[in-house]
Amino acid sequence: MNWLMDPQVWMALITLSALEIVLGIDNIIFISIQASKLPAQQQEKARLLGLGLAMFIRIALLFSLTWLMGLTAPLFTVLGNEISGRDLILISGGLFLIWKSTMEIHEKLEGEEEISSARVGATFGAVIVQILLLDIVFSLDSIITALGMANQLAVMIAAVVIAVGFMMLFSGKISAFVEKHPTIKMLALSFLLLIGVSLIGDGFGMHIPKGYIYFAMAFSVIVEMLNLRLRRSTPVKLHKPHLADSAEP
Repeated sequence: MNWLMDPQVWMALITLSALEIVLGIDNIIFISIQASKLPAQQQEKARLLGLGLAMFIRIALLFSLTWLMGLTAPLFTVLGNEISGRDLILISGGLFLIWKSTMEIHEKLEGEEEISSARVGATFGAVIVQILLLDIVFSLDSIITALGMANQLAVMIAAVVIAVGFMMLFSGKISAFVEKHPTIKMLALSFLLLIGVSLIGDGFGMHIPKGYIYFAMAFSVIVEMLNLRLRRSTPVKLHKPHLADSAEP
């Protein structure tokens, strides 16, 4: 336990926790958008369950370091690029993210509202499955990053727990803010498209530094926050697949 007294270990924990929180913003956005489809009384449950699943998946991956490192071994070559198991997961996750984001934008702007509670139970299960799939992709990406920053398994697990706890604490406020402002929701879906492209690029060996992506996202949010502050316009009403008021508890 002497490593607990090492200042470098604590610095690695702080740095890794901050990194996990930043990488987890994508996860919060996706979970919030998916949970917003559910009746109001189920949304918080879906958010917390989704984040809890993300935490357990990341911890499970940390305990499977040998298997995880094996995912980086090349399986085959496509157009001169070596493709590994990790690359296949990132490419599949990126394609799913782009498809899902595009469908969400269509439903919010072009789709028809449904006033029905008959599908709510099935929708809750579908939401959790979709959250689980993206949790695997986001978790794999963040854990591989963590492996390069810390050598102690306990430090990496502690960082994951701290980051998920932080996300659970603020996920409700983030979700409420995104739901209140339609332009923020559209920006969030656009961010998911951007992240999907980044994942596909990483899968094919064309690494896009995340600093550029997060700078673009942050700059866009700042511009929109100024718009919301300076322009007191009436927001448009986005379509909702299910109306919470019509759903039974």
